[in-house]
Amino acid sequence: MEKMGKRLTLIDSLRGLSLFGILVSNMLIFQYGIYGKEKIEFYHLHTFDEAMYIFSKIFFETSFLPIFLFLFGYSIILLRNKLEENGKRIKWHLFRRFLLLIMFGILHSIFVWEGDILLTYGFLGIVTLMFVNRKPKTILYWIIGIYAMVILFVIFSSFFLEETAEEDNEQINAYIQKEYDTYSTGSYAEIFNFRMNEEPPENFSDVEYFIIFLLMLFMTCPILLLGMYAAKCGWFTNPFLNKRKYGIIAAFLIPLGLILKSIPYLFKDLSFGDAAYSIGGPVLAFGYIFIFSYFYCGEGQKYLTYFKSIGRLSMTNYLFQSLICTTIFYGYGLALFGKLGVFTGIILAVVIFQCQAFISRLYLKKWKTGPFEKLMRIGTYLSWNGKVKPNTKKVENFDRNIEITP
Repeated sequence: MEKMGKRLTLIDSLRGLSLFGILVSNMLIFQYGIYGKEKIEFYHLHTFDEAMYIFSKIFFETSFLPIFLFLFGYSIILLRNKLEENGKRIKWHLFRRFLLLIMFGILHSIFVWEGDILLTYGFLGIVTLMFVNRKPKTILYWIIGIYAMVILFVIFSSFFLEETAEEDNEQINAYIQKEYDTYSTGSYAEIFNFRMNEEPPENFSDVEYFIIFLLMLFMTCPILLLGMYAAKCGWFTNPFLNKRKYGIIAAFLIPLGLILKSIPYLFKDLSFGDAAYSIGGPVLAFGYIFIFSYFYCGEGQKYLTYFKSIGRLSMTNYLFQSLICTTIFYGYGLALFGKLGVFTGIILAVVIFQCQAFISRLYLKKWKTGPFEKLMRIGTYLSWNGKVKPNTKKVENFDRNIEITP
């Protein structure tokens, strides 16, 4: 049974699971581009690959990034508690950590792959600093309020935003064609130039892009806050005591999430199909969290801890997934962009993940922290060994430890 003060292997394993789902989801972007994966008809898939495309969209896309984000929020509170125990300035250490995430995200999105999530997570972390010392009830109220507004916004958008005009479709198709030509045959310099300078088909102004970015932060914020709330309430601290509860919640959320995400494919003429899909993504994500936790608390634990090692090196493995896949699909590597097929891409994701899991287990036998995780620790704690130094200069003030050092 897992206890506080001991590393929560369930959380590590869940993080590893989320990395697998993220890799499968990102295979569509690696193979077809951010715009191409939404206009998949451009690639004239075979019938089986069309079915696998829908399978990937329903079972994977938008349902594993929320798990990663939830665990990010959960980890923020675990780190906050560790900093408090050692008498450190909580918000200042977290702020440095989030700045490092932003830095890694910028470098990743510029020099490797535009599908980066670290930049967004860094900004989200800074936004949610105001909640790290709040009571669970306060965080819960914010979650309910923000998520209610998000749902209303998504539904409103699905009913009132106009369909893409024909000329816009032509611009998107022209962009996808140029993206295919560049990514499938271009050198690193040509792909880098395309990523940095090619105007996207929407042709938004800088102000509009900034507003869209703020909306994205607003819409994803409740999931991170829910992770913080879960950590403060001790979710998954003693998972074996809650196995039955996990099963009941999963039995409700998984069918609901799958139904919501299937609506735009079953009823293509419904105006709220995209809204149902957007809402269903996080619903299914939490269904996955609880069904994984349910089996983890039984005989399945010996198999599900397979994900633990890769989860402990989550940032390193995430970044290496980008390096591996861009090398496989882009012109400066094997040049398989748009050629491999959806099903083969899923098989490739499984192979890459298994290799990462094997290497991660070997790595952790010798080292305790991954290279990028170590850099994050050094920057967070300002310590070359990446370890937090306890602050012995504390005084007790009622039931709180007050720091007396600057």
